[in-house]
Amino acid sequence: MTFQNPTPQPDGPQNAFGLGTPAGPGQPGQPARPRRRWLKYGAVALVSLFIGVGIGASDGSAETGKGTPETKAAPRPTVTVTKTAAAADPESAPTVTKTVAAKPKKTKEAGPAITFSGEGEYVVGEDIKAGSYKTSGPDGEFGCYWERAKNASGEFGAIIANNNLEGPGRVTLNSGEYFKTNRCQEWKKVGYR
Repeated sequence: MTFQNPTPQPDGPQNAFGLGTPAGPGQPGQPARPRRRWLKYGAVALVSLFIGVGIGASDGSAETGKGTPETKAAPRPTVTVTKTAAAADPESAPTVTKTVAAKPKKTKEAGPAITFSGEGEYVVGEDIKAGSYKTSGPDGEFGCYWERAKNASGEFGAIIANNNLEGPGRVTLNSGEYFKTNRCQEWKKVGYR
């Protein structure tokens, strides 16, 4: 004798008893829901759109092969001169405007300084000009030290003259000497030669 099951079997996977299993999310062997696939492809499309907008908003140098120059020449200054032609009736006189390019003033070439910091070592004639200099004194409570030297060796025999100042002081520097100053206020040239 054979028994027949009068209830129709659902399409899809069946368990060991021949009954269909309901499809539930997260069960192994089940196909992914179309909604998840849509979210994945939608996110990829959205990221691609943002990248495309970013590329489109660039300066266009990749498309045209022409980049924008990094430095641009500054505009030249212009001077506008307005002259009024003499006429019998001043109200009906034409106005003439003439634009002339202004010539920049010549600047003095940079050379050795005539004022310098009270902290450092300088070559007279290269870094600072030869001549007499003065300082207002120490830049703190430990005193102002200055030294004239034949060279930059730092040896005792290279020292021409030196001093520790507790107040204002002066020194005369000759071309080719090395001048070292520590803890002093700014040195300023006095007497130009």
